[in-house]
Amino acid sequence: QVQLVESGGGLVQPGGSLRLSCAASLSIAGIAAMGWYRQAPGKERELVATATGIGIGRINYGDSVKGRFTISSDTAKSTVYLQMNGLKPEDTAVYYCNLRWAWGKASGYWGQGTQVTVSS
Repeated sequence: QVQLVESGGGLVQPGGSLRLSCAASLSIAGIAAMGWYRQAPGKERELVATATGIGIGRINYGDSVKGRFTISSDTAKSTVYLQMNGLKPEDTAVYYCNLRWAWGKASGYWGQGTQVTVSS
């Protein structure tokens, strides 16, 4: 059973930074894809950042976060990160990680979500 545990969310002032973590219950060394998504109240879930593979492959960012957010990973810790800088009130949302292994569900596995609130 794959389990993903997210952490790092919280309340931050505009212009501040947060780093979200997504710890997997198994190795991510051979992962096919990883991603972060977010959902604000009354809105659909949207892509924040995705990457194929570890250390190689294509990285995509949502237009609204390009240049401010960075997706990364640490295979030794089986953890995927989302570094968020220059946060804006419109970044307020619940953030979810999604990890996909070639042998697992085509839709990948989701974390429980972590709340990020950007407000003064």
